[in-house]
Amino acid sequence: MRKLLSLPVRITLIVLGIIMLLFSMVCFAILLTWAPDKPVEELLPRWAPAPSQFIAVKGLPVHVRDEGRRDDPVPLVLIHGTSASLHTWEGWVAALKSQRRIISMDIPAFGLTGPNFEDDYHSPTYAKFILDLMDTMRVSHFIIGGNSLGGEIAWQVAVAAPDRVERLILVDAGGYAFTPTSMPLGFRLARMPEAAWLMEHTLPRHMMEASVKNVYGDPDKVTAELVDRYQAMTLRAGNRHALRLRFSQLDHGAQAASIKRIKIPTLIIWGGKDHLIPPENAKRFQQDIVGSKLVMFEQLGHVPHEEDPVATVAAVRDFLQSVP
Repeated sequence: MRKLLSLPVRITLIVLGIIMLLFSMVCFAILLTWAPDKPVEELLPRWAPAPSQFIAVKGLPVHVRDEGRRDDPVPLVLIHGTSASLHTWEGWVAALKSQRRIISMDIPAFGLTGPNFEDDYHSPTYAKFILDLMDTMRVSHFIIGGNSLGGEIAWQVAVAAPDRVERLILVDAGGYAFTPTSMPLGFRLARMPEAAWLMEHTLPRHMMEASVKNVYGDPDKVTAELVDRYQAMTLRAGNRHALRLRFSQLDHGAQAASIKRIKIPTLIIWGGKDHLIPPENAKRFQQDIVGSKLVMFEQLGHVPHEEDPVATVAAVRDFLQSVP
């Protein structure tokens, strides 16, 4: 008769079998979701048609759209948030470009612009980048607005160059320390050093879709085309690595004391269902910026300008037409 294996040996073999099975499953999952970086040239035909252009700012080719009335002496400058792109403003641009000149761009680390040369993604660096872009485009005075990280950059530009910024629009803006009640899965992974390799080499579509839905008040508004766009911008060569660096350089609230120095007309737009930067932060901006106006959209999320451009741009139009 064949000699039976001892119990410890059998347990060891079972454990090794389970480990091998799990390892095989992980390898298979990685294979299914494998998504290497894409060179920017591959993304241009779909995501950078006219009027997109690339403007060199301190040697960095920046994806920019300059639309609307060329005779507008004070353009509206719009800055997107983390992992977004200038495409997020298309609804506002379509509604306003018959009356205004509107400049939007992909800020470094995101969209088609991609990483900067210094791997520096602190908010003050972004503010300087915007001023350098305006200098390059020979725009001396402007109105500035932004969403999330873009909002934080916008008010820091207003603080840094008060003689150049005439009005300010904050859309679910960063600036104060805050505690999210929910965060997109992609953002959570980008904060985990142990997930770095996976994040930079795989990109499950269901994770991207869940991340976009997380920032919408009504997840049913998230379309396949919208997910395609966010997926493509994430895959732009270098963006995933830059996103990790950005999260490692976060300094929420470090510049918040400067907000009280803002004295220009300011519109604050917020989504009542923003789970990333809670609506309480909107009230803090309203308290700290004297004379500012707050418009709360109770059913919208963290990107209200994208989720419902028609309703939100109406508030912007009224603000731009109002007398300071």
